[in-house]
Amino acid sequence: MTTALNPPAPDRRAVLQRRIRLLVAATITYNVLEAAVAITAGAVASSAALVGFGLDSVVEVASAAAVAWQFSAADHEQRERAALRVIAISFFALAAYVTFDAVRALLGAGEAEHSTPGLILAALSLVIMPFLSAAQRRAGRELGSASAVADSKQTLLCTYLSAVLLAGLALNSLFGWSWADPIAALVIAAVAVKEGREAWRGDTCCVAPIAAPSAHAEGCGTCAPGCSCCSSSGS
Repeated sequence: MTTALNPPAPDRRAVLQRRIRLLVAATITYNVLEAAVAITAGAVASSAALVGFGLDSVVEVASAAAVAWQFSAADHEQRERAALRVIAISFFALAAYVTFDAVRALLGAGEAEHSTPGLILAALSLVIMPFLSAAQRRAGRELGSASAVADSKQTLLCTYLSAVLLAGLALNSLFGWSWADPIAALVIAAVAVKEGREAWRGDTCCVAPIAAPSAHAEGCGTCAPGCSCCSSSGS
């Protein structure tokens, strides 16, 4: 059954745009702090995974800044494609650097050491990021903004990477498995490439607003071909 698509009313659009701007500001603030701690701690501990995680935070800042720039215009839809391209390029740059650094570590360029700040940061991000991502994703879907949804995926990626980072750091600290750190970094790079490709193609999976959000999970509209976000929700 096809669900009729209706854009939100002007007042609702204004609320959603303001909400996205606030969420973007919160994301930028947190990620600037996260990047500073992760890159510093990673450099001290020679941790490719921590440095990669910090660089992902820099990418998230660039992504959020692109969305903030888009929504600073009255007609934000005109800037959608440019914002998606900035997000995609940021992902690819992250993947390239992290892959290089991780391979270098695996070839014996330096073993990662224990990092207490890294463990604390990964655990903290694992708690905070899902809430920021979910809030922006809901607003982006209701508004029908592909860039806002893509940026929320950036934030959600940080949640996954936090778990990968935490596992890699913990295995290295507990068992001395120094190879776990660069392996975790390569996982980060692989996920970044996937998300970058989707952003570059402008995949707008489940971003179209619908008349009755309860009819589909989280206001999900018509899915793009091959999209699994609706089917996985049990709809």
